Amino acid sequence: MRPTLLQGHERALTQIKYNRDGDIIFSTAKDQHICAWFSHNGERLGTYHGHQGAIWTVDVDPTSTLIASGAADNTVRLWDIKSGKCLKVWEFNTAVKRVEFNEDGSQLLAVTEKRMGFLGTIVVLDINLDPNAEQSDEKVMTITCEEGKATVAGWSYMSKYIIAGHEDGTVSQYDGKSGEQIDNVPVHDVDTPITDLQWSADRTYFITAGKDKTAKLINARDLEILKTYVADTPLNSASITPKKDFVILGGGQAAMDVTTTSTRQGKFEARFYHKIFEEEIGRVRGHFGPLNTVAVDPTGKGYASGGEDGYVRVHQFDKGYFDFTYEVERQARAQGQM
Repeated sequence: MRPTLLQGHERALTQIKYNRDGDIIFSTAKDQHICAWFSHNGERLGTYHGHQGAIWTVDVDPTSTLIASGAADNTVRLWDIKSGKCLKVWEFNTAVKRVEFNEDGSQLLAVTEKRMGFLGTIVVLDINLDPNAEQSDEKVMTITCEEGKATVAGWSYMSKYIIAGHEDGTVSQYDGKSGEQIDNVPVHDVDTPITDLQWSADRTYFITAGKDKTAKLINARDLEILKTYVADTPLNSASITPKKDFVILGGGQAAMDVTTTSTRQGKFEARFYHKIFEEEIGRVRGHFGPLNTVAVDPTGKGYASGGEDGYVRVHQFDKGYFDFTYEVERQARAQGQM
């Protein structure tokens, strides 16, 4: 899998998102820019300017009409993809660390930081997908995280639940209409922040990544932990591949934590695990720093990763990926052939 290297950011990547058709990639970084790229050749489609701080998060609506972004300037911004115009700015008391559209694009959630005396919140906004329409100022729902602040959140199938991961390692389930907390369960090690939450294609289950060096596959309906993937480095991101039973994990030790005697120099690789059997099946190298974000093409053709090194690496899966059969490899291993 020879990657396409995208150079459009001057600082560390924070999040990558594909649109539903898998032909456009959106990337955010600490350099205050949002970049859009064609996924098949890496050509830059455009750049969105307006934020006055590090941009932490981006999401694209299901029709590829609008994108939303959240940043350290305490705002969520809504953009018209085609024109690059900023359509709306919502202001908050603290930085916005995660945004996500629901399945039909009619609502957007935003996760705000706990800081400067303000509690962390999950705020829901109504969205009109017509770029020419007036967007509402009203925040239709606010969930206050009184205990562990939320670090990531997203919508389950049919917007039934809002699922949030917290800095204390727990996952919460809220009613998608009322915001009432239904459940809160420990998933990662105590006081270990959850760094990412990404959905399966049908949003009935999701994967979390944690600083405790594990990723967890979790059922959205009852928060049952279905699978656990154990890595050898703190994880910043995790994604579920469609069409093949794999998950991709990204992470790596921060430079300040890498000793001069470290033989693997931070372990900056994308890790592929079998989704069902929980075994690591391969790694892809390339980044020169921790992987901060991993995203999979919804059509199953490839994946992209963004690193602390400021690069986006886009991989198109080759024939070997699609031909890979886990049982064949396992039998070969058992016979000492691999």
